[in-house]
Amino acid sequence: MPSGRATVREVAAATGVSIATVSRVLNQQGSVAPETRALVERAVEELGLRAPSPRGGTPKPAAGAVYVRCPYLLTDYFGLIVSSIAESLDRHGRQLVLNAGQGVASTLREQSGIAGALLILPPESPDELLQLRNRRTPFVVVDPRTPLPRDIASVSAAHFSGARQISAHLTSLGHRRIGVVAGPREWLASDARLGGHAAALADAGSLPDPSLVRYVEPTTEEGHRAAGELLDLPDRPTALVAFNDKVAVGALQAAAERGLRVPEDLSVAGFDDIDVSRATSPMLTTVRQPLQEMGRMAVSLLIRLLDRHEVEALHVELATELVVRGSTGPAPNRSVA
Repeated sequence: MPSGRATVREVAAATGVSIATVSRVLNQQGSVAPETRALVERAVEELGLRAPSPRGGTPKPAAGAVYVRCPYLLTDYFGLIVSSIAESLDRHGRQLVLNAGQGVASTLREQSGIAGALLILPPESPDELLQLRNRRTPFVVVDPRTPLPRDIASVSAAHFSGARQISAHLTSLGHRRIGVVAGPREWLASDARLGGHAAALADAGSLPDPSLVRYVEPTTEEGHRAAGELLDLPDRPTALVAFNDKVAVGALQAAAERGLRVPEDLSVAGFDDIDVSRATSPMLTTVRQPLQEMGRMAVSLLIRLLDRHEVEALHVELATELVVRGSTGPAPNRSVA
């Protein structure tokens, strides 16, 4: 009887199963029937087969943790990104060091054993990020606030096209006087989404009205306040586009306080497609950002940088998707365009 000399092919021939099935059993993978697994394991023991080592020898554990900085509480938008980052890093054998504070450069100097970093919506200026890059610590920015130098890696959603989709949806319903509760004025996403909104209006033969734009911190409270201002205008808008779903919830509250029916008197749309968008009445029309895929893509990009692979696409934009629900409808007293 052979001793330690059998091959995977010989085990497959002895058991009558495929080579792929023998390989799955040896590598402790699922999708093998229990009786088949037992048959293969018995043959492996009798024939003396040793599980083959991975190519290149025994893999070494991944060296160095990944620092993940999220400057906000891990709720909704941020929680989805961070949870997908944690799951992806675990699959790569990397530990995660999570920080919710400011000052990433000083924190990284104080941390030992950090191989790279993922920065979510970082508040640092482009110059500060360049200084961090010059420290030779690989990092990837997730959803940058400001335009980045071309050689700093980033992952974001397609803000321009997402906003264009939702405003085009509203113009197709006859809306032309559309209020926008935008994010902070200095944020890249705010600028890109306003550009998408203007493009959709131009497609419909209209120009954006600066008096219908409010810049706010993206919270429900700020959305409520800004939407109230727009709805109290003598010629109020027939629709409101919010920077995110939480801002849209504030807009729904402001509309209800003024006795406005949604969508009969006012259409309201959000952005993100987080859980709260399906908890409102009516449910929110919104733009779905691939938040979890953004986290996974950022990890993939960082791992390639850590492994010193050549990366051609350093600025990655992931497609968004319009999700139409009950909070948008035809413009009051207008026919659908």
